[in-house]
Amino acid sequence: MSKHADLGTMVLGALEGRYPLEKQDIGADARLSKSGMVFETESYAVKGLGHLCVLRMKAFLGLMKMETVVLAVKEKDLPLFNLDWVSAAGKETMLAELYDTQLQPLPEKALGRFQALKDRDGDLPMREKRPHWYDTILYPCSYDHAGKGLSQRFNAAAEGYVKEFLAQAEQAPACDAGEKGKKIRSFAETLVKEGGPAVDTMTKLFGAETAGRVILRHMYGTED
Repeated sequence: MSKHADLGTMVLGALEGRYPLEKQDIGADARLSKSGMVFETESYAVKGLGHLCVLRMKAFLGLMKMETVVLAVKEKDLPLFNLDWVSAAGKETMLAELYDTQLQPLPEKALGRFQALKDRDGDLPMREKRPHWYDTILYPCSYDHAGKGLSQRFNAAAEGYVKEFLAQAEQAPACDAGEKGKKIRSFAETLVKEGGPAVDTMTKLFGAETAGRVILRHMYGTED
């Protein structure tokens, strides 16, 4: 039986040897726990690329698990890249989300490479979802599936998106990191304001100040 691959370990392994990584000391925010829910966060500066965050959550004695990996690229004109995996009640959900935070549009050829990865799993059931504020900037070539017994397929999809994203990073044009950072901060600030499942849960458990700090500073690497 295939098991879910740790997304954080996968991405860190893919980055090592390509970009210098500096793990950041985030103090007490590295482990937040309340009401049976535990959030563990790692934050890295990725020299020549931007910011990496790995967030893991466990709840209900491990019956629910979640992993989120964020690559907020500031030094290359690439999309904001979020990987999410959730396991609950024996069902897995896998997302590889690409958000338009570029200064210039991503070329159609680049989008087509991600679309090919999405099409490879076109036979899998889509995740049921409601409209969200970020739908207008979410690239259609993003991956969004849910089901049971799909660990092997989901592992391969995650690896494929990471591999393609880093291949494109090698070719992508350098950009103004300050201007790119503003786009990423705008996304993160709107996420805090408008909310989402993880943001809402964190806010309820630890308060708006802590949730905002984790999202803005640790997850997306914006300025304080």
